[in-house]
Amino acid sequence: MKLNYLSLILLLFIVNTGFSQKKKDVLLTIDDQAVYSSEFKSVFKKNLDLVIDESQKSVDGYLDLFIDYKLKVAEAYAQGLNNEKTYIKEITKYEDQLSKNYIYDKRVTSELVAEAYERGLEEITLNHILIKIPINASPKDSLIAYNKISSIREKAINGDDFEALAKEYSEEPNAKESAGKLDYFSVFDMLYDFETVAYNTKVGEISEIVRTAYGYHILKVNDRRKTLHKLNVSHIMIFSNKQAKEENPEERINELYAMLMQGESFESIAKQFSEDRATAVKGGEIKTFGPGNLRAPIFEAAAYSIAEEGDILAPIESSFGWHIIRLNKKIMPPTFEEIKDELETKVNGGARAKAVTQAVNKKIMTKYGYQDGKSYLPYFNEYVTDSVLTRKWNYTPIPEKENSTLFTIGDKAIKYDDFANYISKKQKVSTLYENKNLLFSDYYAQFKDKSIEDFFKSKLEEENEEYALAIREYRNGLLIFDVMNKNIWTAAKLDSISFKNYYEDTKESYMWKQRVDVDIVSATNETIANEAKKLLQEGLDNSALKEQLNTNGTINLIITSGIFEVDRRELPENFEVKMGVSKLYNVESSTVVVNVKEIIMPTIKELDEVKGLVMSNYQSEVERKWMQKLHEKYKVVVNEKVLKKV
Repeated sequence: MKLNYLSLILLLFIVNTGFSQKKKDVLLTIDDQAVYSSEFKSVFKKNLDLVIDESQKSVDGYLDLFIDYKLKVAEAYAQGLNNEKTYIKEITKYEDQLSKNYIYDKRVTSELVAEAYERGLEEITLNHILIKIPINASPKDSLIAYNKISSIREKAINGDDFEALAKEYSEEPNAKESAGKLDYFSVFDMLYDFETVAYNTKVGEISEIVRTAYGYHILKVNDRRKTLHKLNVSHIMIFSNKQAKEENPEERINELYAMLMQGESFESIAKQFSEDRATAVKGGEIKTFGPGNLRAPIFEAAAYSIAEEGDILAPIESSFGWHIIRLNKKIMPPTFEEIKDELETKVNGGARAKAVTQAVNKKIMTKYGYQDGKSYLPYFNEYVTDSVLTRKWNYTPIPEKENSTLFTIGDKAIKYDDFANYISKKQKVSTLYENKNLLFSDYYAQFKDKSIEDFFKSKLEEENEEYALAIREYRNGLLIFDVMNKNIWTAAKLDSISFKNYYEDTKESYMWKQRVDVDIVSATNETIANEAKKLLQEGLDNSALKEQLNTNGTINLIITSGIFEVDRRELPENFEVKMGVSKLYNVESSTVVVNVKEIIMPTIKELDEVKGLVMSNYQSEVERKWMQKLHEKYKVVVNEKVLKKV
């Protein structure tokens, strides 16, 4: 919910504050805080097409929306939401991501993107052997683990069976059963170093030793193949236990499959009978997917088993229900240009980012200047006690006379105390280390990178108007979400008594439309429909009707029973509501007759039946009253002369 709401905020209220404003441009003030006309004009022009209410499309009308937005931001700061840990974490993460767009090493990134594309054209299956060793292990323990994996590798190179070695020596969980076998994988599926060794090893060969966060590995590549294509398929779905219903799901799916085999249109059957409504309206079509995208292995395996485009697979059951699948199209891997942007995003966000970060920091240091200061190690060996290894070290500020400079970036000196503060916070979330030197080494490398990046971001906001604008937009978006969540959404959910009272006061707004309890008979042609109509009029029940008209293995009709509002899609368009057996209706490729067993007049819906809608409306009412209070709390003064110019 947060991301969706945040996107809406950023779309509707993009604040474009200029860097140099004159006093005469002040459109309004909120408690003497100036808001400039250029800011309002930018918002108005960008978002005019998004405004639904015609009365708010004028300058005066839109000004009300804009003022409400500014009041919410002001209240968020007043409530101190900008100091919350979650807010600081999210805005810091966004700053990290955004700043990379303004200075990064294109050459390094381009090489990694090209490498990722080439690897993505192939999939690899292999066996591997793991000897565990923590990434922060002591040199002694690391050497023991390395010697162990090295001796195993010698055995494999000299002809020992690799799978047998894996079962005997590998420390990977389940290795005794799996022999370290990994099914086909491709780029970004494994740790980068592991992936690199895999792609650099020929089929049948034993790899070099590779170190990852888990330990030391050796690999034996068993096979390479071209990456599987993506699929576009359509399906007809009947839920197994989605809701209580009279029809047996397996029987219903088999009836639908029989109709397809008799020549009925797949799209028509999907639109009329598929219970996956999101795809039913599109004739059953599912968004294009590749291996692993759906997280529905049974469905995916079934779809990939279809050989020819246009073929229809007999019903299969997944964890979601029953499906009939038709293969529409096999989609070959995209070209480099088609996938370049996506790959670049992944490169800059994954393990490969380390190489990019090193290149970026080098550029920052060159641009602003960098100079090393005094080594931290002698002082910190004494200052930081061994308690840091158990995450229990207590930070005390370093006295000014001992607070030497670690390094200088641009005009900013990074001091011993800055590093000490970093260690204090880092120890609480870091893995455990066996000795201080390893801890210091890792922490200092991370601290140095972070300090350089933070310096760059601070300068970027001062120097780059585009970046500063984007950061301000996002800050306000986060703050509005948080202030709304605290004062409206969460508050409304917690006040159950007021919520129920609101329902009682407004329940006349939540009415069932006229409903009918019906049996809907969908026949393959008009002749069958007329026979069904006659038999219904004679009083035959559904089972007898199907037994009499679905003969010799041919499905001539399907019956759907239930209680439906008169405008539901299950009922024919322009359905005439009256008791008894209806006239014939043409629906898609079927002819439909409806047996109306009961007509239920409009009634008020119980709270449990409309709880989500009532909550949404209640939250809107809470927001309306809250906004009234904000207008009373803050003094808003509009400069009418500037408004007329706008």
